[in-house]
Amino acid sequence: MTAIVFLATLILSVPVAIVLVIAAVWYIWESGNTVLYDSIALKMFGGLENYGLLAIPLFMLTGELMNEGGMTKRLINAARVFVGGFRGGLAYINLLANMFMAAIIGSATAQIAVMSRAMVPAMEEEGYDKGFAAATTAAGGLLAPVIPPSMMFVIYGVLAQIPIGEMFMAGIIPGLLLASSFALVITAIGWVHQFPKGSWLTRREAASALRDALPALLIPFSIIGGILFGIATPTESAAIASLIAFLVGWLFYGELKPSHLGEMFKRTAANASMIIFMIAAASVFGWVIIYEEVPQKLAGLITAVTSDPFLFLLIVNAALLVVGMVIDGIAAIILITPILLPIAMGSYDISPYQFGVVICLNLALGLLTPPVGIGLYIASAMSNTTPGAILKALWPFLLAVALILVLLSYFPVLSLLLI
Repeated sequence: MTAIVFLATLILSVPVAIVLVIAAVWYIWESGNTVLYDSIALKMFGGLENYGLLAIPLFMLTGELMNEGGMTKRLINAARVFVGGFRGGLAYINLLANMFMAAIIGSATAQIAVMSRAMVPAMEEEGYDKGFAAATTAAGGLLAPVIPPSMMFVIYGVLAQIPIGEMFMAGIIPGLLLASSFALVITAIGWVHQFPKGSWLTRREAASALRDALPALLIPFSIIGGILFGIATPTESAAIASLIAFLVGWLFYGELKPSHLGEMFKRTAANASMIIFMIAAASVFGWVIIYEEVPQKLAGLITAVTSDPFLFLLIVNAALLVVGMVIDGIAAIILITPILLPIAMGSYDISPYQFGVVICLNLALGLLTPPVGIGLYIASAMSNTTPGAILKALWPFLLAVALILVLLSYFPVLSLLLI
């Protein structure tokens, strides 16, 4: 009966956090173990007693400060220096700028919104199809859940009880592979459609663009470098990145006004609280998973089908592609990790880092696939393009993601080499 209540509330579009609490409360009532009612609040607060969770609002604040401080356009100009002269140069600029942004924002939806406003009009003005321009921008947003710092990696690391810094390191090679596959897609489409030829900046223009972007590039270097060299934890790196973003936007670029900080703090708090509440609700829902022995039962079912770790990951990928179509990626991570991770580690000896990279990238695909597809609809709204036109141009990028998922599932070293 609890499963029916859970599915019914999901179908009725009840927020996922509320669904988790309702299902847990129903289960307590149905099981007769009503003494657990007294512990619900304690359990929810207990689920938040993790230092790593502080990184979520701090990375969100970094993105807000960066957007307000004028760093986006400077990063785009910096990308123009490296790839602007190729045929289809603006498409490559879009991709490279998305890589820079992924190493700062950590949120795919925020990145898609920012980059759609910046890149789609520019690409359309140079003669690119608007659907392709929006699709390239939306696909670039998929780099955010993989290239550190990733919001999904933070949440997964907390749920899996593994070091978030090492989880970030696991995402670097997969992120570069994903970006490379997108570049190949752009190249192939450019050959077919004869994209406009770009123009290289003069030496003086290139030096100026790089000089202007250098302060903004301090942010990803401070995050990744601080973690890689053991100088700071991910949470401390997020705090440092927020401070750098504020000082650069205010003192160097002069576009960030201290009087706007209050509004940015409010937006950050509102957005972060939704994620934090989902994690708290998942702690309560964990009772259902524990008492019903869901991982053990599911493990028995799957191991009866295959004992091969690669086939197990393919089955998981296929299932999560469907899950990602109907449930938001962060919500799905919170739901799926406690169930599938014990099976992956206990029955198939799969590294939690490899498993985390695979499921985070897989569930990020749900941002661009109907019926939920929030990233798809954000790109559509920001670029004034129909979702259908974007999807028509998006499918080669989605195929590239699927290929990378297969590679990451078959070769653990791609996720584990830097750890």
